[in-house]
Amino acid sequence: MLQTIKNISVTYDAINPSNTFTNGDLLHGRVTVELAKDAKIDTLFIKFKGKANVRWSERHGKRTVVYHDKEKYYKSEQFFIREHKDNDHFGAVLLKNEAGQPYCDVVAPGTHVYPFTFQLPQQNLPASFQGAWGYVSYFLEAKLSRSMRLSSKAKAEIRYIPMPDMTIPDLMTPQYGTKDKAMKVFTSGNVSFTIHTERMGYYLGEGIKVVAEVQNNSSRALKPKYSLYAKYSFFARHKRRLHTNEIIKEEGEPIAPSTNQTITKVLTIPPSLDMSILNCRILKVEYRLRVYLDVPYASDPEIKFPIVILPLPQAKEQAAPSAPAIGFAGYWNPGEAGWNSTPYTAPPPPAYESYALYPPLPNYPGKS
Repeated sequence: MLQTIKNISVTYDAINPSNTFTNGDLLHGRVTVELAKDAKIDTLFIKFKGKANVRWSERHGKRTVVYHDKEKYYKSEQFFIREHKDNDHFGAVLLKNEAGQPYCDVVAPGTHVYPFTFQLPQQNLPASFQGAWGYVSYFLEAKLSRSMRLSSKAKAEIRYIPMPDMTIPDLMTPQYGTKDKAMKVFTSGNVSFTIHTERMGYYLGEGIKVVAEVQNNSSRALKPKYSLYAKYSFFARHKRRLHTNEIIKEEGEPIAPSTNQTITKVLTIPPSLDMSILNCRILKVEYRLRVYLDVPYASDPEIKFPIVILPLPQAKEQAAPSAPAIGFAGYWNPGEAGWNSTPYTAPPPPAYESYALYPPLPNYPGKS
């Protein structure tokens, strides 16, 4: 038996080479519906949503406990075709065709294109992110409903990178720390060192300049070491799931005994890092700079600073008319419980194809 709805898809226009969107951008796209025969459509709409979701499980004795939470950021709906009796979407925009007339709910066989435009919110929302136990996602979803039939859906994900948030307290304030340690057992004397950095906030690809003043009054040569690592925190039901990942690890030349020395080290932030996420209730992406002296056979004196990774400001460049549309095509499935999709394979943005710095674990929740 020939299916009436052959295909439904959502595509959108890229506005820059990295295919990202930021605060206030206009998102132009279209819903394409392909019909095999005449169809009476009750509802056809497109919605744009943003949300965060975390989920993981733990074994407690013989019980498996699932920890889950979600946070919604944004939702906007636009209708092409809508039933008069539909009160579930009160206040949603009803779009019209090029002639300024409502779209007809009886649609002929063939391919039909329904254009739409959304404006992203002006306020800073958490950046798109995918981690081991949670994600932040922004997406378009189209839904076509007919009487006495299962709905047809299609979905397209948007990568959102907010403008740099310069309101974070102490973001551009220099950081300073000091540490003293008395040597024991295999090393005698003491050591003290101070660390200076120019500020707490840095852009992707920028260098962190670290100035260390070391007074090595011990009996051994000590080697300064530097580490930048990420902290991924997921929160649900008053519990936290934590994952750390070392991004940069470098070391300096040994500092001889009875020596005072000032050392300058520049650590370059990889341009592919996730930006810091500090404005989400259920997940956080944080960074720490750790500077320490490697003391043989003893605990290492160390100093830690918070580091905020900022996105590069988005250039408001317009995509060329021939820029590819990007999205997902959905197919009507008689047994569907959600949506079924085949993605358009777009060229990956330079050095930022993966949001995560580590692969999802087996219990990573699917997006729903």
